[in-house]
Amino acid sequence: MRELEKKMQRDENSGRDGVWPAPEEVEAWTAQRRAESKENNRRRDARRGEEKSAAERRRETVNSGLYCGNSVYEEGQTKENIRRKGFVQTIMLQAAKSAAFALATIALLQGIGRVLPDSVTVSNTVNGRELPIYCVQTDEKKVALSFDAAWGNDDTQKILDILKKHNVKVTFFMTGGWVESYPDDVKRILADGHDLGNHSENHKNMSQISDEEKEEEIMDVHTRVQELTGYEMFLFRPPYGDYDNSVIKTAKACGYYPIQWDVDSLDWKDYGVDSIIKTVTEHKHLGNGSIILCHNGAKYTADALDTLITTLEEKGYQIVPISELIYRDNYHLDHEGRQIGN
Repeated sequence: MRELEKKMQRDENSGRDGVWPAPEEVEAWTAQRRAESKENNRRRDARRGEEKSAAERRRETVNSGLYCGNSVYEEGQTKENIRRKGFVQTIMLQAAKSAAFALATIALLQGIGRVLPDSVTVSNTVNGRELPIYCVQTDEKKVALSFDAAWGNDDTQKILDILKKHNVKVTFFMTGGWVESYPDDVKRILADGHDLGNHSENHKNMSQISDEEKEEEIMDVHTRVQELTGYEMFLFRPPYGDYDNSVIKTAKACGYYPIQWDVDSLDWKDYGVDSIIKTVTEHKHLGNGSIILCHNGAKYTADALDTLITTLEEKGYQIVPISELIYRDNYHLDHEGRQIGN
């Protein structure tokens, strides 16, 4: 048709009347034009299909490279490379998760470490051995004076008078037999502001009796004093200073602090007044937090007491009852039985 139109145009330009070709020529040219148009459309569709396939391949490559926010892989990488890099990134992710879990675990354990000392606040155990309190670690110049009352009573009133004169409070550890024999003295001791301490019912070697007997030795005198005075004792000194793990555990189970001493006056040996004073005030262990052992009923104790108190005070020590010296909670002991605040 294009050639027919050109022929007609030439005829018009030449001044001749344009003459259309015969119908059969028109049909032939029309068929040819349709064939050309069809071929052009086929080529165009094929070209578009190729462009679409290339775009889809690019999208697939991009999508296969997206892992945990990382950048996409470059176009044209092989599937093997993509899988390899994906595997490496997966391993790295798992490692990061494991590290985060480890850090969280450490933080938790540290938190527990900080909490536990406040929860487990009392320990008398040192290297598997249960110990009583021998002395107390303190920066204050305080010492505790204590008297074991198991037999005689001839000097008790004199001792109490001297203590009252110096306004000094101490601790008396009493056996059940002594409480039964001298109930008025027990009441006066308490009325004067001194500690009442438990020294067992019958003054037996506590490590040599059964656990059941241990408990009876502690609780019988406890009940006796409670009924007599209404006072709940909580300090226990085993007779003769004799103890083992079971004695300490039993005392604690009965609600008592087991108490020993680090300075022994040796007044029970009856060496004389000067011996008692010198033994205590020049003792190698005398220091802040010391617990001093004396006895009522000993021959020279009452006579030595006035000078003993004066000498200790001249050295700068304040004499307090054991109940005011020890820690009631948040403590542990060292290998010498020294009570240390946590």
